[in-house]
Amino acid sequence: MAHSETVSKAAEQREGFAVWRARLRWRLSGAWMWPTFAVLVIADTIILARLPFAGGRSSLWGSLIAAGLLNVIVIAVAPRVGVLAIRIRRPDLPREIAADRAGAFGIAALCALLLIGGLAHHGALRDSDRVAARAVGAARVFAAHRAPARYLPLHGEDTWRPAPDVFRTCWSGPNPTRDFCVIVRMDEPVPIKTVDPDQRPNATIAGADNPGRIGG
Repeated sequence: MAHSETVSKAAEQREGFAVWRARLRWRLSGAWMWPTFAVLVIADTIILARLPFAGGRSSLWGSLIAAGLLNVIVIAVAPRVGVLAIRIRRPDLPREIAADRAGAFGIAALCALLLIGGLAHHGALRDSDRVAARAVGAARVFAAHRAPARYLPLHGEDTWRPAPDVFRTCWSGPNPTRDFCVIVRMDEPVPIKTVDPDQRPNATIAGADNPGRIGG
């Protein structure tokens, strides 16, 4: 009697272990979305900073915020939309695992789209970089002759691009809330340079995380 009870308990333990192992295997096979999110947010950040699909370059911090936001949107939408398609092909998959895989595939697709868009926009980006370099160079020459003595030698350069053809380049002074700033317009054959009477730093006006800031 005791022997049969022992055998029965051992069988139950083996069966319980088999069920636990099966559940663990399903969970591990379905745990794709968040590891993929962690890796591809970093990849998307680099792509957006170095190969933006529109406009000019942005700061790494601004790109990180944009990448995180885009991936969160995908995570919110892709599992709901893609779970049905995955379960049509794999009806044996639990709904939670199918949703996890749909989210992971959506994040990967977003990364691929950003890379393709960035490569397609690369020629325009090079032109944008040349315009930015000309604008900042013109601002430096102008500031070297027009900046008050307290800002010389020029240091702490920071450039904000509020519009495609407008650049605001500032240099630090003894007062951290008052910079010497030059606005350069590049929509004419010869750059138009003016001193900005507003001495607030770019980080104050545009925001420290503004993707239009290309320096500082």
